[in-house]
Amino acid sequence: MSDYAKALGARLRDVRQREGLSLHRVEQKSDGRWKAVVVGSYERGDRAVTVHKLAELARFYGVPLSELLPPDDLGAIEGVVAPIVINLERLREMPEEEIGPMIRYAEEIARHRGEHGTLLQVRSADVDTMSELCAMTRADLVSRLVAAGVLAAGVASTPATAR
Repeated sequence: MSDYAKALGARLRDVRQREGLSLHRVEQKSDGRWKAVVVGSYERGDRAVTVHKLAELARFYGVPLSELLPPDDLGAIEGVVAPIVINLERLREMPEEEIGPMIRYAEEIARHRGEHGTLLQVRSADVDTMSELCAMTRADLVSRLVAAGVLAAGVASTPATAR
């Protein structure tokens, strides 16, 4: 089983559990459209899921398809939990003169996605853009964000939820 299949399965499981559904309840609620054994095999990464089926599952759970997909750059920042998740509240507490452009950039990403939560998942390329906006090296920016609690330090074996 590939790392991507494991990450996809973890995302599927996380969304299902966040919706408060057991595998059995998924089958019941879908009137048998989604068999518990099939959804469970998707979540374990034992069975490949087509894009069409993934889109149907996203509609069933009431989430955007992108929420079911793991980022394509898991672990792209050394020492930061994958996926890269920014705590927007903590980001806004940082000095405006130092990090203002990054705050505006992160808020624009959230607005564009229609997200209203505290946590925002970003891509590795977004961190590169943010470091340029703040006129810092990537390493300096990441170091400051970890120290301020904006990014979580450590290593994760499965994706965290960005909502």
